[in-house]
Amino acid sequence: CACFFNVVCSVVYFPSLNSETNLKVRQPLPQTTELSDNEAQLFNFNGCIECEPPNNRLHKFVGKLAWKGKSYALDNSNVLLRGCRLRNTKWMYGLVIYAGHDTKLVQNSGRTRFKRTHLDQTVNNLVLLIILFLCFLLFCCFLGSLIFEMLYGTNPAVETFLPREYHPLVTALLQIFSNMIVLNTFVPISLYVSVEAIRLGLSLLINWDKKMYYEPNDVPAIARTTTLNEELGQIEYVFTDKTGTLTENIMTFSKCSISGNKYGDMTDMSAPSTDWNEFADEDFSCDHRLVSRCKEREADCEEFFKVLCLCHTVLPAVENGKLVYNAQSPDEAALISAAKNYGFVLKDRSPFTMTVDMLARGTKMDYEVLNILDFSSERKRMSVIVKSEDKITLYCKGADCAIIPRLSKATSRNLHTTQEHLTEYAREGLRTLMIAKKDICEEDYGKWLEEYLRASIAQTDRDYKLGLVYNKIEQGLTLLGATAIEDKLQDGVPDTIANLAKANIKVWMITGDQLDTAVNIGFSCKLLTETMKIFVINEDTQQEAVKALCNTRKDILSALEKKAEECDLERTGGER
Repeated sequence: CACFFNVVCSVVYFPSLNSETNLKVRQPLPQTTELSDNEAQLFNFNGCIECEPPNNRLHKFVGKLAWKGKSYALDNSNVLLRGCRLRNTKWMYGLVIYAGHDTKLVQNSGRTRFKRTHLDQTVNNLVLLIILFLCFLLFCCFLGSLIFEMLYGTNPAVETFLPREYHPLVTALLQIFSNMIVLNTFVPISLYVSVEAIRLGLSLLINWDKKMYYEPNDVPAIARTTTLNEELGQIEYVFTDKTGTLTENIMTFSKCSISGNKYGDMTDMSAPSTDWNEFADEDFSCDHRLVSRCKEREADCEEFFKVLCLCHTVLPAVENGKLVYNAQSPDEAALISAAKNYGFVLKDRSPFTMTVDMLARGTKMDYEVLNILDFSSERKRMSVIVKSEDKITLYCKGADCAIIPRLSKATSRNLHTTQEHLTEYAREGLRTLMIAKKDICEEDYGKWLEEYLRASIAQTDRDYKLGLVYNKIEQGLTLLGATAIEDKLQDGVPDTIANLAKANIKVWMITGDQLDTAVNIGFSCKLLTETMKIFVINEDTQQEAVKALCNTRKDILSALEKKAEECDLERTGGER
């Protein structure tokens, strides 16, 4: 692992470090960018890094840099892992923190387990029993030969084919090799060859299966191993993620709610005029009312799309004369593309600033990035604090359960209407986010920044302390609206899950969506059917969840017993 400190901003490509391939933004400390590529200054660099001992946590790093009498916090965004590749940065200088067996990649790699199929285990056990039986027969033959030699080997009346010049014990021991040759056919060596030949044939059938050929990408099925083919028919449980596995993982901005007004229910399917927006996507189509209100520079719409345009980790780039965005997740790409289509174009970004071209106003706005409060699964939200025209603003987006408790009752009107829109979007299977903002005065921000700096360089419980500081500034938010993003199911997913259910295979789907969204997706992919009784376990603590699960288990068992009694009564009545 290495900490780098003189690259403006870079996108890093992580291949197979954590079971997925994705893009991550990595940037140096702002204080060290002055070193640039001056090798003389780099040679005289005398900073000291204090960090946690080597560990296997790929997504976490805790450390601090002591340099020029000050301490600066280091986290995972300042660290490059072994095995990654730079995408839009030609060079970088860094300081090696972990090397050799101490790197996170090596620490995270365990001993490879050799997988054996049930058939292999059964054959191996049978062969072992046969060998043990063969050893028993050889021992019996040895005893018989020894007894025979002792009784008759020295008797001159007994004629032998070969002269007996050895002791009876030696003769009996030598007879073991002859008996082993005679009895070697007990061991079915050819069975392994037959099994491998059958497996090879099954693998070829899988490779040649036309129904498993994906024509759009010209990708056939490939059996990469011959040892697990027979296990396919013995699967009882399938655990699957939703995003990217059942769905296409191609997010599209579908609908939104701004100040209690719903947009996205298109009545006019014609594409809007893009004469005023040269950056709009060719396939861009949305509610014409929203386009007109953005062109009319309505304050609510402008603030809404400012959040989409500023609260993210996306990096803009120009490829072949076209503006493209490098995003860590498809959700961020969909939101920033929506802002671009509606006239709020992120043109440039550095670790300190973001430049937004507001096409409706015909002006470019420069925003100084003061702090980024990162998204995490515990926080369920992301915030960015920016400064423009001597005005400090916090923009926030996240799940409704994380945003609603932090809203200001006095400034968040239309909350009830927005919640109704979120429920409607969730029932349609859309991924939803709430959008909010907060204006911060210089004095309050200065006090908060002191607490943030103290928490950011803490060597113990840094995440917990930062969470408390983040939560303190993310209070009294003003609700702006909500977004709804569509992620379509892949072709053939419903039929596949239905066929798995017919084969009595239990399918578990893991998703972080809202309850209504998850239920809707469950019906869409035929994981749930109308004949099923749905039990909802939605508790706040582990004890309550365990209690609810036990009660649900009792309800299911009682229902099964009742069904069994009904079947017995029907069977008894039919016999009568």
